[in-house]
Amino acid sequence: MWRRTGINPIVFKGSDSAHALIGTVFILIFTLILLVLLAYCFTPRIYQFTVPIEWLQHSVLHWVGVGLLLLSLFWIILAQRQMGESWRIGIDRDHTPMLVKKGVFKISRNPIFLGMITTLLGLLLVLTNALTLLSFVVGVVLISIQVRLEEKYLLTRHGDEYAEYRRRVRRWI
Repeated sequence: MWRRTGINPIVFKGSDSAHALIGTVFILIFTLILLVLLAYCFTPRIYQFTVPIEWLQHSVLHWVGVGLLLLSLFWIILAQRQMGESWRIGIDRDHTPMLVKKGVFKISRNPIFLGMITTLLGLLLVLTNALTLLSFVVGVVLISIQVRLEEKYLLTRHGDEYAEYRRRVRRWI
């Protein structure tokens, strides 16, 4: 998108705002998840320090987690494609992207965030440990805050059009 439009879609800026803090914590969560995955794949002894949750380690839950991971990957890619040039990471106060209301956005006002939550849940079910549980809980809280910040922004930018869309389409699903 950056090459096509000249607009950087990553708009988390290094400020002292709640929005910037959420962006920083998202990066920390992603890094934590990456480290857990690397530990699981390459150093099983280190993985034991992630405090596995044995009562969740069931083959049915594992396969449900795999299914959720695949479903969320498809869902997120679809939603990002349908957003087109309106896709941003963060709140873009310098540009007013078009309000997307078609495709999966007819079902959910926040399909990408819904997909991210589903990814975190799937990861928790596949790698059941304290760190993936922490990532899931913190991720859901931060995504919920980010969604509310974005909804406030969209209401100020798109006014009645967004208010009507919000009345018709649920936040999640």
